[in-house]
Amino acid sequence: MLELSILGFLAEQPLHGYELKERIKALSGHVRPVSDGALYPAITRLVAAGKLDQHTEEGASAAPRRVLSLTDAGRADLLERLRHPKQTEITDQVRFNTLLAFLRHLPDRHEQAAVLRRRLDFLEAPSSFFYREGEPVRAEEAGDLFRQGMLRVARATGQEERAWLHEAITHLEESG
Repeated sequence: MLELSILGFLAEQPLHGYELKERIKALSGHVRPVSDGALYPAITRLVAAGKLDQHTEEGASAAPRRVLSLTDAGRADLLERLRHPKQTEITDQVRFNTLLAFLRHLPDRHEQAAVLRRRLDFLEAPSSFFYREGEPVRAEEAGDLFRQGMLRVARATGQEERAWLHEAITHLEESG
């Protein structure tokens, strides 16, 4: 998820490390904060792999800044990650939102629709936070005010997301 965010934001424009961290934090930091101890090693790995380029510019307060940009190999990696996301990037809401944030970089609308279809298929399978005798527990069956609340909110959110996914897939397939 972190590398996808790095590649995705740098596909939009070159950034220095602090700007990149702030954008990643705005995207998912409230749920999964990004630390320097995770970000800078990930940047180093991507630079070593030839996916990012870096150069130094003078900073506003005389301290030099390391500016990062995407290489052709980095762009190819980003597109591959968008075309073929890992299953956890489909099933985990925060990871899926990160994927959605950059899916516009994938130039083929049918490939975009295929990613959305995977999420829709996941959401349409019966599931719950809680199970009784192997069956998903519905909000009305929770027997607990708080679990009932969790299940009702998840159901409402899921209904809205499924409706949007249907609309988006139709739009992509009709306009592509």
